[in-house]
Amino acid sequence: MDKALFSKYMSLFLQENSKLNLISKNDEKFLWEKHVFDSLSFEKFLTKHCINELNNKTLLDIGTGGGFPSLPLAIKYPKLSVTALDSIRKKLNSIQEIKTILGINNLEILCARAENIKGKKYDFITSRAVAALKILIPYAMPLLKKDGYFIAYKSLKVREEINEAANILQKFNAEVTDIIQYELPLEENYTRNLVIIKHYA
Repeated sequence: MDKALFSKYMSLFLQENSKLNLISKNDEKFLWEKHVFDSLSFEKFLTKHCINELNNKTLLDIGTGGGFPSLPLAIKYPKLSVTALDSIRKKLNSIQEIKTILGINNLEILCARAENIKGKKYDFITSRAVAALKILIPYAMPLLKKDGYFIAYKSLKVREEINEAANILQKFNAEVTDIIQYELPLEENYTRNLVIIKHYA
């Protein structure tokens, strides 16, 4: 991982955050631990599922907000084509500013709602801190390729969310194939989960 590039990215992010409040001021001192490290946990999914080649692969990040996980993933995986999707233009303008300064060529920025995207499907879809699974799945599945993966970043209530989404998963011919649990590098216990949903349609 290019530590210098990530250091520059975080510095630029904090500049943008001072204008827009992309994350809370209290979280600024935990930018790496709570946001960047968390975003990069995508690697745990790649490793566990033996996905080694990302060339020509595409990823859509639904509700990217301040660019998590889209920006860290685009920086770490230059061969992966990442699309940062959000309906709030001013947040995307901040991502565009960071993208331009860092010269991130594999990141596309799209101001739209997921349900309005037509004619394109992705290998991977991510979503972090956006909505419950029962809400996200109907947006994600129509945009996911056959045998593609939806990776949802979730907290401890993950089992409850999966149970609530059971009928919706069945409707879209999708299945939770894995839950990857991990800890953020903080002093207090901070458990996170990646919910891995495979699309069989």
